[in-house]
Amino acid sequence: MKKVRLHDKEFQVSIEAAAIDREIERVAGEINRDLQGERPLFLSILNGAFMFTSDLLKCITLEGTEVSFVKIASYAGTSSTGRVKELIGLNEDITGRTLVIVEDMVDSGKSMVHLKEMLLKKSPKQIKIVAMFYKPKALVHELTVDYHCFALENDFVVGRGLDYDGLGRNLPDLYTLCKD
Repeated sequence: MKKVRLHDKEFQVSIEAAAIDREIERVAGEINRDLQGERPLFLSILNGAFMFTSDLLKCITLEGTEVSFVKIASYAGTSSTGRVKELIGLNEDITGRTLVIVEDMVDSGKSMVHLKEMLLKKSPKQIKIVAMFYKPKALVHELTVDYHCFALENDFVVGRGLDYDGLGRNLPDLYTLCKD
């Protein structure tokens, strides 16, 4: 099994890139079907979701699709800090728009709940959440993830936009932290 070392930790492949690509195409098909007739604004969460956003939007066929980016953070090392910091904000008027929040990973749900509450104050028509990876057992906030590619166990993972203290985002496969 393929392994990588990032800083002081070792990770092994858990999902190969080809499988991730197939799931992204499947999810894009669901979004294309469900949002037919909408002009959605895809709101990508930086830094991690930039790769997922790029791959997903290549498969979105909805007319009038737009993309924007915001940056929020709640991680340090391999665990959540429990605090959400808004770093870069939204500049578009979203009144009456359908928003699709694009996230690399939804685990506790704290960041998504915070972002969704902030966005609801701006009167969008509806908000959908799409995540490449989702950890349902880690969810501690009431949150609906409308679309996801993979449900994962509550392990620490890197690759495909996810990092460990800045390293590993560029890996095309998903890697799971090796148990000691």
